[in-house]
Amino acid sequence: MITRGGVAMVEEVRPAGLRAVWLLAAIAVLVVAVLAGIALGPVGLPPGSVAIELLNLIPGVHLNSGLNEREIAIITDLRLPRVVLGLLVGSMLALAGASYQGVFRNPLADPYLLGVAAGAGLGATLAIALRGGMWTSVPIFAFAGALLAVGLTYLLGIAGGRDRSGSTLILAGVAISAFLAAIQTYVLQRYADSIREVYSWLLGRLATGGWHDVMVIIPYAVVSALVVLALRRELDVLSVGDAEAASLGLHPGRSRLILVAAASLATAAAVAVSGLIGFVGIVVPHIVRLLTGSSYRAILPLSMIYGGAFLVGADLIARTVAAPTELPIGVVTAFVGAPFFILVLRTTRSARL
Repeated sequence: MITRGGVAMVEEVRPAGLRAVWLLAAIAVLVVAVLAGIALGPVGLPPGSVAIELLNLIPGVHLNSGLNEREIAIITDLRLPRVVLGLLVGSMLALAGASYQGVFRNPLADPYLLGVAAGAGLGATLAIALRGGMWTSVPIFAFAGALLAVGLTYLLGIAGGRDRSGSTLILAGVAISAFLAAIQTYVLQRYADSIREVYSWLLGRLATGGWHDVMVIIPYAVVSALVVLALRRELDVLSVGDAEAASLGLHPGRSRLILVAAASLATAAAVAVSGLIGFVGIVVPHIVRLLTGSSYRAILPLSMIYGGAFLVGADLIARTVAAPTELPIGVVTAFVGAPFFILVLRTTRSARL
């Protein structure tokens, strides 16, 4: 059968799927990031005691951590929700970045490629400016704006015909981003008193007063992750080209649409609760690819784990490096991601020459 032979051909040029050593290493990094994110802060807590308190969250486990009630409240009510939110947002941005890079066969693709950032930014701006800074409405408006932007990008990408190639959608995303950014600038000029709140959101944040934001993002994160991970083998096939993928029995246009929709849903949910946090979708998948090879059976799940750990670490730096003030987390990720982006760009250009 052609499909079987074709898949075998694809697997010959790609390493085996997820290996236990890679998974164990990723889990170890994740555990360290979580413990550091909870233990470090204005009130320092012993990592061992923090680990015991986390174990106490398991039903039926009752261990003495040596912490008083105030310190336990700091863990369960303040730092743990923030760390969990960072894990979810980071994993979704990294998963979306890896998906976009596979779908478009473009190593510079990231979660904001299809206008998601511009749409979410416009939605947040409208929520803050038109409703007097009612932050409870910002996630809803940002989420709606992000999904609207993706929809407009896809419609524009196929407006000239049935061509749904990656390059067409990328160009459509650039056009939609510019259009929505222009509208956002106009709104900011009309409501200048809201500029401070808008910029605070645009620079990214993980501040949370409890578990509300975590519960908001979980359903979208689960659905997006299940869809993308279920199609991870198809991403490997898409990477060899649409013609080859079609000859192997795959429907490139349909697969690309499903993957883009799932990745965009993950990104929209992430930016709705955290603001715009850039470069996670570029930095993390590339590092994972350097470690494991080019098989998306390994890249996707490992990108989720390392993406969550990366953002928790970035958030830890953001809230401790200039204490008692707190840096926007987007500044920290940009400080790491911008040089990395330049390196990837130079490497990509050199490889094409």
